[in-house]
Amino acid sequence: MTTTISANPLLRVQGLTVHFPTGAARREQVVRAVEDVSFDVPRRSIVGLVGESGSGKTTTGRALLRLFAPTAGRILFDGTDITNLNESRMLPWRRRMQIVFQDPYASLNPRMTVAEILGEALDTHGLAQTRRDARIGELLERVGLNTEQRRRYPHEFSGGQRQRIGIARALAVEPDFIVADEPVSALDVSVQAQVLNLLQDLQRDLGLTMLFVAHDLAVVDYLCDEVVVMYLGRVMERGPTRRVYDAPRHPYTQALLSAAPVPDPRAARSRILLKGEIPSPVNPPSGCVFRTRCPYAAEICASAVPSPRDLGDGHHAACVRLDEITS
Repeated sequence: MTTTISANPLLRVQGLTVHFPTGAARREQVVRAVEDVSFDVPRRSIVGLVGESGSGKTTTGRALLRLFAPTAGRILFDGTDITNLNESRMLPWRRRMQIVFQDPYASLNPRMTVAEILGEALDTHGLAQTRRDARIGELLERVGLNTEQRRRYPHEFSGGQRQRIGIARALAVEPDFIVADEPVSALDVSVQAQVLNLLQDLQRDLGLTMLFVAHDLAVVDYLCDEVVVMYLGRVMERGPTRRVYDAPRHPYTQALLSAAPVPDPRAARSRILLKGEIPSPVNPPSGCVFRTRCPYAAEICASAVPSPRDLGDGHHAACVRLDEITS
């Protein structure tokens, strides 16, 4: 299987699989949250991870940071396999890999001030001990907050400001890689643009590499260099964002893009409606997991899991009927 998108990516994911047991009474059953996922995250780029709810996006992002233990596969960060490192050996790598959570209020300790929240990150990794206050002030200014707000508690801020605090906490340890787990989905539309522009500026100014988990395709189009499309724990399509959006090859990607809102109400649209619901990850369909909802499904789709097909220029799609499907 070809997994290379970049010659020297910061992060390489090979066959990542994450299963969760359903309970002690039914140990033989597992939730197949992520199944054989492979992709690269090139250095100093933003890669979008998209799909419907339940597609495994968040689980994938957290497994890359070892917040969930992988069941199988490999996670290579800057050339080092971190898949099975224990907690003590992971600590130096955790400084280089951080996360911005979806809900800024739930992810911030309500009993701690902003200075204590940011200081905790610095203390964990033994950073800026001689200039702690100055470093906290610098972090707040970088994310567009006032240094005098360091003594406030999370409930004293708006949703957008709380997300800025979450971003500052991620930046406190000077990471190379950030997983942004739907960081704007809980915010008002007017605030979303501000946070997105902040992330874009930080990525450019600090040379960050980012995995941006989202369900808003317009946001991914605006922010991301490459996109990975997931469905029921598997990668359906991946490649440069502009190429995938302009010429989607997998039927699931085509359906997703056809459902994305268009700001011009007079624009002609051809909506692809998918029938049925996403199958249970406890008992996914055989072969291609999308076949039960795919308008192009044939008997061959049930017999084997399709491998990603190289379409050129880093564009891959996992479908056995690509030649019969037009974008």
